[in-house]
Amino acid sequence: MISIRIQKLTKRFGAVTALHGLDLEIAPGELFFLLGPSGCGKTTLLRTLAGFYVPDEGRIFFGDEDVTQLAPHKRNTGMMFQSYALWPHMTVAENVAFGLEERRVARDEITRRVGEALDSVHMGAYAARRPNELSGGQQQRVALARALVIRPRCLLLDEPLSNLDAKLRLEMRAEIRRVCKEFKLTTVYVTHDQKEALSISDRMAILDGGRIRQVGSPREVYRRPTCKLVANFIGETDFIPGTMVSVGGGTVVVETACGRFEGVLGDPAATPAPGAKVTLSVRPECWMLSREATGRNTVKGTIGEAVYLGELAQYDFLANGQTLKILELNPRFLDPAARSEVFASARTEDVVVLVE
Repeated sequence: MISIRIQKLTKRFGAVTALHGLDLEIAPGELFFLLGPSGCGKTTLLRTLAGFYVPDEGRIFFGDEDVTQLAPHKRNTGMMFQSYALWPHMTVAENVAFGLEERRVARDEITRRVGEALDSVHMGAYAARRPNELSGGQQQRVALARALVIRPRCLLLDEPLSNLDAKLRLEMRAEIRRVCKEFKLTTVYVTHDQKEALSISDRMAILDGGRIRQVGSPREVYRRPTCKLVANFIGETDFIPGTMVSVGGGTVVVETACGRFEGVLGDPAATPAPGAKVTLSVRPECWMLSREATGRNTVKGTIGEAVYLGELAQYDFLANGQTLKILELNPRFLDPAARSEVFASARTEDVVVLVE
């Protein structure tokens, strides 16, 4: 296992700066995700780690080794692409063996390691088949085996599941995490799929405009976004504009058109002054509905459109000119007669105050 350390990394393409002085450290054996909107720099960062791009400024370390100027084939990274990139005229075993042959590994050793790699992804029985005889999920497993067989120092994955259907994506998520942890691989994984990142990552970084906006565990990033971009990108949320009243004792009081709220700062380093404009972020599942006011952080309103989803319902909650999205488990407010006057409340720890 190795750590990956990035120091002041900058990459330009002509007049466009794709990465702006990034600092990031990935722990040995960590499954680390890079997320963000299109054009945010996540794939550029991954390809710079692989050596396909040379940074204009900054350094990259694999463990204690500075690999900034090292050619891709000398970095010993395993890479998995969105397109699988399997040779159609080769068998599964030949595809997996290709990297070892390029490294001039002995034939007996190649045979042994190819067999082990295919068995690790449950594809040993398919060694003699060609890629066009496999399903998309099976091709993805072969691509993973090919990345693993060279015994890489780290694994780099570029949206590897985007071409699979929903059921296969779920299956392969768990498979990739299992293999990475079994082989104790430091892994950097680029995706646009939030659920993928939340379900299997150890930590993640959210990028925007070539800058890192937040780094943390899935729970930290989802529960405590530090800015509107992160709150909006990871999951759904209700934004309520407001004005700072006071801050103290770990909580913040904010006045909004929907009433006065008490919440917590998304970015503990932010210290807004009274009168500053802020935004509240409340996840739809954090609202609790009742027919009576329950105290602090309570909004009076009516339920508009309701969508029944079996175990839960999604409501448009209309409160003082603002529409909030609310999710209710085991729905009780679907009957139109129950919607005339309803109160929605949220706990203090579920009201995140964003300063921007």
